[in-house]
Amino acid sequence: MNQSLHLVFCGTPQFAVPALEALAAARHRIALVVTQPDRPKGRGLELVASPVKQAAVKLNLPVTQPDKIKANEEFRAQLAAIKPDAIIVVGYGRIIPQWMLDLAPLGNINLHASLLPKYRGAAPIQWAIASGETVTGNTTMRIDAGLDTGDILLQRELAIAPDDTAVTVAPRLAAMGAQLLVETLRSLQAGSITPRKQDHAHATLAPILRKEDGLIDLSRSAQEIVNRMRGFQPWPGAYTKFRGKNLQILNVKAVAESARQGELVVNRDRMLVGCGHDTALEVIEVQLEGKKRSLARDFIHGYRLAAGEKLG
Repeated sequence: MNQSLHLVFCGTPQFAVPALEALAAARHRIALVVTQPDRPKGRGLELVASPVKQAAVKLNLPVTQPDKIKANEEFRAQLAAIKPDAIIVVGYGRIIPQWMLDLAPLGNINLHASLLPKYRGAAPIQWAIASGETVTGNTTMRIDAGLDTGDILLQRELAIAPDDTAVTVAPRLAAMGAQLLVETLRSLQAGSITPRKQDHAHATLAPILRKEDGLIDLSRSAQEIVNRMRGFQPWPGAYTKFRGKNLQILNVKAVAESARQGELVVNRDRMLVGCGHDTALEVIEVQLEGKKRSLARDFIHGYRLAAGEKLG
């Protein structure tokens, strides 16, 4: 039977919470939880603790929230005094400095929500779906000085259904990844893992999302646009322009019809928009800037759409 390990856990978002809980349930000794400082949220801009901090408090685990870690001598001394067997990193949001990489005998173990070397970066779930992947997964790896370039320890695949979005895939990956992390530590203790190098020639990037990523490019095919909408949930979503105002596109489907690129085609209560490669989308639900959500039929009649009107 494997002995419990002495761990430091670094994480911030909801995705990391199942991993923290699974390590605690596996009876590993989590000496310290490191997470980002509380951030202002909502209209009142009240300080809100990260999901990982909230989970750590429930588990009665000690928490620290340094602003910076690279040249933070107090934080460095705190970790050195703990003498962790391994440092676990799940969506922490800071680059791990070399002194942390050198600190623990088993290294800094990262849970990354893609099948590396594909989708290295801050938004792997979103970009995998936006790129039309039908399979994604988790990778545990030993962190090195690069961006998600460390040696692979274990991987598990997860199917992406045609109607999946980043919102539906993320919790499944988080739950599966938590168990993969526990398995990784067990196997490292047993000496049954042979780390393998990543094939950098097959690497793709998944950069942090920007507002502009949600702007619909109607020169793309209808299916490409649908995939990007699925991936970019809940933010930045998908939007375009209608009569000079921002129009959020909330629900669409690719259809076996065609229309001129950018042109709206109204057929009774149906609204189509032409896309690239001679394809079309049926627009099902929208929200015009400053207005409530509306179904296509209400939008058609409310704005008296004229023949030849365009989006974008």
